[in-house]
Amino acid sequence: MRDLDETDMQILRLLADDGRRPYSEIGQAVDLSAPAVSDRVSRLQEVGVIRRFTIDVDRSTLRAGTPVLLRFNLSPGGTDEVREALRASEAVEHVFTTAESDLLAYARIEGEAVGEWVASVVGADAVDDYTVELVADVDWTPSVRATEFALECAECGNSVTSEGTTSRVGGTLYHFCCPTCETQFTERYERLEEAS
Repeated sequence: MRDLDETDMQILRLLADDGRRPYSEIGQAVDLSAPAVSDRVSRLQEVGVIRRFTIDVDRSTLRAGTPVLLRFNLSPGGTDEVREALRASEAVEHVFTTAESDLLAYARIEGEAVGEWVASVVGADAVDDYTVELVADVDWTPSVRATEFALECAECGNSVTSEGTTSRVGGTLYHFCCPTCETQFTERYERLEEAS
């Protein structure tokens, strides 16, 4: 497993700016052929750096509603359930989880009081408390500029460097910081498979 190089980073920047940019155009910018760019993009997808290609829709042009930022204080253990309920709501555009396990959600709520909306989406019992702020403007600019990528070891969580390994276990591609972690992970996986 080799580290991402500057060419990979440039390809990511170009795709972040325009995900529909032709590989031939990207190739001209990074001095590679279109098939070579395609191979690199496929590898970036396989290792999980690129999860999917999507579009960036200005939702404010498609629907009305009051833009709000909601911060939820949750009971221990309730974060996952509330996060999934928020993600499933069409009114919610972004959900963030803080290190303190608070959830923040940016949403556009139409025609009903925020309290009624929260009760209908996540349930009144799931939330200890929440705050609401009206949002005046939103500028969402995902970017890969000035970012360093580090794959995480599936066994110990350390960063995977050029000495790391990659292995397909049970049909899924995993990254490891060293052969020892790869062996431990694979052996545990095989034991669990035998037990089930």
